[in-house]
Amino acid sequence: MGDVVNLNQYRKERARDLGKKRAAENRAQHGRSKVDRNAGRSEQKRDQRQLDGKRLDTTNNDDTPSAS
Repeated sequence: MGDVVNLNQYRKERARDLGKKRAAENRAQHGRSKVDRNAGRSEQKRDQRQLDGKRLDTTNNDDTPSAS
């Protein structure tokens, strides 16, 4: 004879598994945590400051008056 299965427990376990799968998909789709986003922003700002500090030509040609 086969094993006796409690259908309510089976249904609840299946729903939990589906919820875990959906949560994993949402985490992958919606990206990173707030801490990770803030760390990424600060890293981008630091990189931009480093690049700006290494510029050779700091004058902007749009601000200079034309010699006519």
